[in-house]
Amino acid sequence: MELTTVQRIRQDFPALSMQVYGKQLVFLDSAASSLKPISVIEGVADYYKTINSNVHRGNYRISQLASDSYDGVRGKMKEYLHAGSDAEIVFTKGTTEAINLLAHGLAADIKEGDHILVTEMEHHANILPWQHLCAQKKAILKVVPLNEDGTLKIDKLKSLLNENTKILAVTHVSNVLGTINPLKEIIELAHRSNTKVVVDGAQGIVHGPVDVQDIDCDFYVFSGHKFYAPMGVGVLYGKEKWLQEMEPYQLGGSMIDQVSFEKTTFKDSPHKFEGGTPNVGGVIGLGLAIDYIESIGWEFIHKVESELLAYAESELRKIKGLQIIGNAENKGPISSFSVNGVHAYDIGTLLDRFGVACRTGNHCTQPMHDGLGLAGTVRASYAFYNTKEEIDIFIDALKRTIDMLR
Repeated sequence: MELTTVQRIRQDFPALSMQVYGKQLVFLDSAASSLKPISVIEGVADYYKTINSNVHRGNYRISQLASDSYDGVRGKMKEYLHAGSDAEIVFTKGTTEAINLLAHGLAADIKEGDHILVTEMEHHANILPWQHLCAQKKAILKVVPLNEDGTLKIDKLKSLLNENTKILAVTHVSNVLGTINPLKEIIELAHRSNTKVVVDGAQGIVHGPVDVQDIDCDFYVFSGHKFYAPMGVGVLYGKEKWLQEMEPYQLGGSMIDQVSFEKTTFKDSPHKFEGGTPNVGGVIGLGLAIDYIESIGWEFIHKVESELLAYAESELRKIKGLQIIGNAENKGPISSFSVNGVHAYDIGTLLDRFGVACRTGNHCTQPMHDGLGLAGTVRASYAFYNTKEEIDIFIDALKRTIDMLR
C-alpha cells in the first residue's frame, strides 16, 4: 500500500474528533488502550445487527456464518503470528486471563524448590499469577534486575537460569520504560536450561510484526484492546506440544468431548481452553484490527511512531527538573517521566484540563517504581494517529502545568 498520511489515518478514528473542556482531545494514552478505527467499530456492530448468534452450536444459517467468521480469525491470527497451526491460537479475555490460564496449566510442572523468574519491569499481571503459583507449590520467585537505562541485566539473567528454573516470564516491551527486550537472545538463554518462556506481548504486538517461530517463545500473550481491537478479547499463543499437555482452565460448555456423571473428557487445544460462550464480536473485531494494521503497513507505523518518540523526548529533555524514566537505545513509543517536587497525579489532572490525556501512577508496575524510588510517573504513549502538532500542545500544556504547581 502507498504510504498514507497521518491526517488521512486520523479520519478513521472517530474519538480523535472529540473535545474535552472545550479543547481538542490530544490522546497520548494508547499504551493503556488504543483508539479504535471505524472499520473495527462498524464490523463489531454489524455482527450484532446481523449474524448475532453463538458459535459451534447451531445448525442454522446465521450460526454457521458466525462460526465461520470466528474460526476465520483464528486462522488469520495463526498466519499473523507465524504460528504452526490453528491449535496454537487460544482466544482469551486478554493478557491477564491468558497468563492466569498458563499459571494454572503449567502448575503440574512445578514442585517445591523450583524457580520461576520474572523481571523487575513486569506488569503486575505478569507477576501476581507466578507469585501465587510459587506460594501454592513452595517454589521460589526470582527477579531479573534492571540497569540504570531501563534494560535488563542479561548477565544476571544468565546467572539465575539453571536446571531448577522452570518458567521465565518476560515482557516484550515495557509499558513504562518503553524498553524493547532482546527476546531472541533471552529465549535462547532460557532454553539452554530447559526453561519455558512466557512472553507478555501486550505492548510488543502493537508496534511491530511478531514471528513466534523465529523468536522460539513457548507462549506469547496479548490483549486486543491495545491492538486497535475491542476490549474483552485477547490471544494466547502456545506451542502445541505444551498446550496439549496442559489441563483446561475453565470447565463448561464448548470445551468438552464427552460428559457423563462418571467421567468427562475434553477436546484438544484450542477448544479445551475456551469454555463457555466466547466473545464472538470481539474476536471478529480482532480480525478486522489485523486487516486495518496490514492496510497501513508496519513500515509506515514504525516511521511515524519513531519520529514522534524522538521529537517528544527531545522536547521533554528541555524542561528543567524533568527526568525521563527509561532510556534504552531500543525503545518503543512510550515516554514516562517525573518532575522534581511535583506529584505525577497533579500533572495528569491539570493536563486533562488542557485536553491532553496521559496516564499517571505506577502503571501496574509498583515493584519497579519502588526500586526506582518513585511514587509514580506521568506516561505519554504515542500511536501512528498522533502528530507532532499534538506533541507541541502536550509540551506547552506540560510547561504551563509545571509552572502552576511549583
